[in-house]
Amino acid sequence: MNKLVVRLPLLLLLGLATALSCLAQSGDDQVPADYLLNARHSGGAVPPRGHGNGVKLAGNQNGVSSEALGIPNIDSLINFSGHFSAAGVDQNGNPRSIWFYNMVGRSPAEESGQQQGDRTTTIKAPIIPVSLVLRKANGSPRFVYDVTPFIEPTLNSPVFQKFPYTSSKAPTQISDAIQRAEFFEEADPGWHTVLSPNVKTARVMTIDQDPTCGQAKGHCNYLISLHADGTCCRFVLVDDQVFGNALFPANFPFSESDLQTPVGAAENDGDITTKDISTFLFPNTYLFLNGNPNVCCVLGYHTYDFEPGIPSNGNLERRYVLNYSSWISPGLFRGGFEDVTALSHEMAEIYNDPFVASDGIHNITPWWLSPNGNCQDDLEVGDVIEGLPRGVFPITMNGMTYHPQNEALLPWFEFQSPSSAISGAYSYPDISTLTALSAPQNKACK
Repeated sequence: MNKLVVRLPLLLLLGLATALSCLAQSGDDQVPADYLLNARHSGGAVPPRGHGNGVKLAGNQNGVSSEALGIPNIDSLINFSGHFSAAGVDQNGNPRSIWFYNMVGRSPAEESGQQQGDRTTTIKAPIIPVSLVLRKANGSPRFVYDVTPFIEPTLNSPVFQKFPYTSSKAPTQISDAIQRAEFFEEADPGWHTVLSPNVKTARVMTIDQDPTCGQAKGHCNYLISLHADGTCCRFVLVDDQVFGNALFPANFPFSESDLQTPVGAAENDGDITTKDISTFLFPNTYLFLNGNPNVCCVLGYHTYDFEPGIPSNGNLERRYVLNYSSWISPGLFRGGFEDVTALSHEMAEIYNDPFVASDGIHNITPWWLSPNGNCQDDLEVGDVIEGLPRGVFPITMNGMTYHPQNEALLPWFEFQSPSSAISGAYSYPDISTLTALSAPQNKACK
C-alpha cells in the first residue's frame, strides 16, 4: 500500500475554509440533485492536445514491421503493436482487411529463446488530485470543491490494488487482468502490465462563470448542485471546451498562465513524465457538450499532451499519456455507475489505445455497432459496454464495494468467431456482458 501524501497549494489552504462555509444564493446556474439520474454517461478518447507538428503518421501502414517495438520516433511510455485480419471498410468507406493495433506494455508473444517466468512491466501511475475553484463572472470567490476525500478510496480501488481474477494465477490489477484475458491463449502466466501509483502534488483548476449565464441565450461555463445545507457540492457540470482549456497548457514554452493549469504545472514540476500513465482525479466533475447542459455527461476521457522534443531526448516528440477521471458518488447516476467506474473505463482504454488512434493507422478498426447504440471504428473497449446491463463488475475490497466497468476484448473488434480470449469471451471480467459480435458495418454504420 502506498503512503498517501497530499500537499495542498497555498491558494487552496487559504481559500478552502472560507469557500466551503459560504452558503449559496439561489441562481440560474444551479441544478437539482436528481439532474443526472437520466443522463447518458460516457467516456472515451479525445484528440491529443499540444504544441509542435505532432507525429501524424508513425509505423508502416502497408505491412508489418518491428511490431513488438511499438510506435517509433516518439518519447512516451512503453508500448507494443500487432495486427489482425478482418473484412471491413476504412474511414473513407474503402474495403480493408488488415488492421493494426497498439497497446501499453510489452508484447505477450514469446520471443525466441526467452525464458518464461516473471515478465512484468511496471508503469508509474502518478495521481494528480485536482480541486475546483469556482468563481463568479467577475472573478470573485464562490466555492472550492475539494477532491481530498476521494483520493484514498481511489488509491485503494481495483484500478491500483490487486484482486483475484480468473485471467491470472496471482491477484493483479483490473486493467492487467483485462489485458491478460484478451491475450489469454498466447500470454504465459508471468506476463503482466501493472501500475505503480503515487499521489502527487494536489492542484487546483479555476473556472470563472460566464457573464451571460442565466440570461436569454446565455451560456454557463459551469452548473452546480449543492448539498441541502447550501454547501458545495453534490456535483459540478462544466462545459467541455472550458474544462479542456483550463486543464491543458495553451503555449510552449509555458507561460505563467500555463503553469496554473493542472497538466502544465504537473509537467513543469516533473510530477508526470512521458513514461507514465497519469490520472487527473476530480471530485464529481462531469462535462456537458456543445455548450448545452442537456448533452451530458462525460465522466472521464483519455488522451495525451504532446510537446516538442528536446536535445536530451534526441528531439523526439514528447507524449504525456493521461486521463481526466471523476470520482462518482453513489446515487448520482443509474446503472451502478459509482466510485471508479469512469477511472476504470479510461485506464482500460489507455491500455488498449494509448495514443487515441492519432496516427490514423493504429487502433482504427472495422466499423462496429455496439448493443448500446455506439457506432465507432476505434479500439475503445469501454465505449462498447457503457450503459449496458451488467456493465459494471462490483468488487468488495479494502472496506468498500467498488464498481469498475466491464470492458470489451480485442477479439470483439477483430470480429473473431470463436473468440480466442479467455473462455471464448468478448467481455471481461464479466464474460456474460457482451455475448455476440456486431454485425458487419458500412462506414458510420449506414
